[in-house]
Amino acid sequence: MVRSRKVYAAKVAAIMGAIPLLLWAYEYGPDPGYSNVPGERGSCNQSGCHIGTNVNAGGGSVSVTFPNGRTYSPGVKQHLVVTIADPTQKAWGFQLTARPSSSNTTIAGSFASTDANTTILCASTDLNKQLETPFIAGKTQNCAATLPLQYIEHSLNGYNASRGKTGSQTYEFDWTPPANASGDVVIYVAGNAANGDIKETGDHIYTANYTLSPAGAAGSPTIAANGVVNGASFVSGIVPGSWLTIQGTNLAPQTDTWDKFIVNGKLPTSVDGVTVNIGSKQAFVSYISPTQINAQAPDVGTGPVPVTVTTPSGTSAAVTATVSAMSPAFFLWPGSQVVATRQDASLAVKNGTFGSATLAAKPGDVLILWGTGFGPTNPPVAAGIQVPADKQYISSPVSVKLGSADAQVFGCALSPGYAGLYQVAIQVPASMADCDYALKATVSGVNSPDGVTLTVKK
Repeated sequence: MVRSRKVYAAKVAAIMGAIPLLLWAYEYGPDPGYSNVPGERGSCNQSGCHIGTNVNAGGGSVSVTFPNGRTYSPGVKQHLVVTIADPTQKAWGFQLTARPSSSNTTIAGSFASTDANTTILCASTDLNKQLETPFIAGKTQNCAATLPLQYIEHSLNGYNASRGKTGSQTYEFDWTPPANASGDVVIYVAGNAANGDIKETGDHIYTANYTLSPAGAAGSPTIAANGVVNGASFVSGIVPGSWLTIQGTNLAPQTDTWDKFIVNGKLPTSVDGVTVNIGSKQAFVSYISPTQINAQAPDVGTGPVPVTVTTPSGTSAAVTATVSAMSPAFFLWPGSQVVATRQDASLAVKNGTFGSATLAAKPGDVLILWGTGFGPTNPPVAAGIQVPADKQYISSPVSVKLGSADAQVFGCALSPGYAGLYQVAIQVPASMADCDYALKATVSGVNSPDGVTLTVKK
């Protein structure tokens, strides 16, 4: 069957009559109605579509991964992953939609592409009218009220990217459930494991459906006492532009990261409807879970400030945290070992920490220590953006001790391409004996916390 929305194909075919329109069809993805919803067009396992084995008989499968299991929170976005698997095939596509369990002809929520490998189809309830809304970075994919049914499927870009890949292929996108709990929701999906010759024969179609139930109503978020801490040391307090961690309960309806929310290098202040307010400014949210949030602090003045967390279930009571100009701290490996890398990016960590491949620092090694909270830089860089690579953003002078010895410090600066992440470059003294040394940094008279070690072994 030829896709009606690709009308230009008919014009091309009129000129190139020897080329059948079928060649232009399903590399773009099928028309609406082929995700195996009862009463619709089926699953595309038919003449004019794709013909190979019977449905689900090709030795493979299609599946959907849900971040919260088989539940949804009303109005809270989920990031879904579709996997089409087949040991013999090498081109991949899918179509997926969501319906209330009480109605096969009503859409449940909305979809959004998160990359150019998927596209949205809007359709009338009789499937005779349709509109494609492709992914465009920074643009919202909307369906008109006259086209209420919504489907998401592979795009031409996604199909081309999948060709030649053997074994399996994944597609990722977001689904926002209905704003109000409306009972169970059924996700319908059909996957095409194709042989890649852009013909209708030799392809394998797989289908699956999943029933998601509304999650129990979550309570309002609560920040734990002394629950606003440095993101590396977990010492109470906040440093502008550096990493912080918030601990508590009901802090988020699910676990997620900011990966899909970063647009044009700008870091998000909201992930799945979860925001953090510090004083009068919003933090830049990196990671959310019911018990922990990681974020980059905004640029706020020093002193006591109120901190609140807002989720789709409400806003927490404010807790007071103290903002300091600096509170240096290093990120840690297991065993309180400082996160340290060599100039070739290999890990300088005690052998056995991550298997036999890791080696401890040697006397004379030049290392990069990774931390946060080292204070203002020259020139300043605003919170909420990935640090530009066109210049160095230098912190105040830092000193580092290994045990009682002074390490040579080459400098401290923000790491390009990241946010709030500092690099402290040092050289291990050449005379150091094999030992686990206490490591401490000092910047502008403020020390990093005790209990951090670096192992040195010749």
